[in-house]
Amino acid sequence: MSKKIVVITGSPRKNGNSFAMTDAFIKSAEEKGHTVTRFDAAMKKINGCRACETCYSTGKACSFDDEFNTLAPSILESDVIVFTMPVYWYSIPAQIKCVIDRVFSMVVGGKDISGKECALIACCEENDMTVLDGVRIPIERTAALNKWKMVGEVLIPGVLNAGDIEKTDGCKQAADLADKI
Repeated sequence: MSKKIVVITGSPRKNGNSFAMTDAFIKSAEEKGHTVTRFDAAMKKINGCRACETCYSTGKACSFDDEFNTLAPSILESDVIVFTMPVYWYSIPAQIKCVIDRVFSMVVGGKDISGKECALIACCEENDMTVLDGVRIPIERTAALNKWKMVGEVLIPGVLNAGDIEKTDGCKQAADLADKI
């Protein structure tokens, strides 16, 4: 069954390691017949949530109009949300954290976003797998709160420089993740 997938990236490096895994995932998902919408958060203008709780009062997800409002309909219509990112300073990069925080607008706005599938593709510089906990745990908790089913995680340590991912099986794991959707 074909699904609508939204891939939300958090890296500003188009030739970086998380983008390479993202590309591998998208290619595999599209080959399986899924429709993929990609949103490169680091290349968009998105502000943090202001917790004003006026979500959807203007007809858009957020009363403060920025590029999140172009993403919100895709999230609502999606069957699957895939977050891809590098670890920045042991946590989620700010570029994607704003998107995650703004999902709050759908909750406040009374939109039913439950029942979606969710996946994570992430990498980090250090070889210590626990470094990835800084992105893994918040995404898993976000999924649980929104009643999304975590269908898979690709967590690759030990990659810093562009191209380091090619020394791992990260792109293969990312492509294989599409089989779980």
